[in-house]
Amino acid sequence: MRIGLLSDTHGWLDPRLKAHFAACDEIWHAGDIGGLEVAEELARWKPLRAVWGNIDDARARSAFPEHQRFNLNGVRVWMTHIGGRPPKYNDAVARELRTAPPTLFICGHTHLCTVKFDEQLGFLYMNPGAAGRHGFHQVRTALRFRISDGKLAELEVIELGLRSVSPQSVG
Repeated sequence: MRIGLLSDTHGWLDPRLKAHFAACDEIWHAGDIGGLEVAEELARWKPLRAVWGNIDDARARSAFPEHQRFNLNGVRVWMTHIGGRPPKYNDAVARELRTAPPTLFICGHTHLCTVKFDEQLGFLYMNPGAAGRHGFHQVRTALRFRISDGKLAELEVIELGLRSVSPQSVG
């Protein structure tokens, strides 16, 4: 099972992601979708799993959960938007991470592409960074990987180029 993972699109979807995710079986969005139009477009490309983020409106919050926990090919996945990062996790998830750790913990929110194995808690942490044009990140990113027989493999960072500077931020 090949996965395309993105987050923090903030209402804008880079059309080049369609080619990057063409060989994927599913697309996962780790929140701050920024409008159901983005989610609907992604779902036209491939089956979509998503969670809502802090900027998402009531429509997105009714369409997607805050947390998704599921098993896929022997990997226990937990995806949420605001989760923190190793070793400083959000208080709302830290306790559950310790008592019922997933194999793969995914979040967005920080706009920083990070993949790190948490040795203390024994799971892989992934944050795909931000694929959108809004935020403090410099480079727009997404991830692509394979899940098979309880393992993750073939992890790739997709760099989509520099975040555009909006006319309002030019001084």
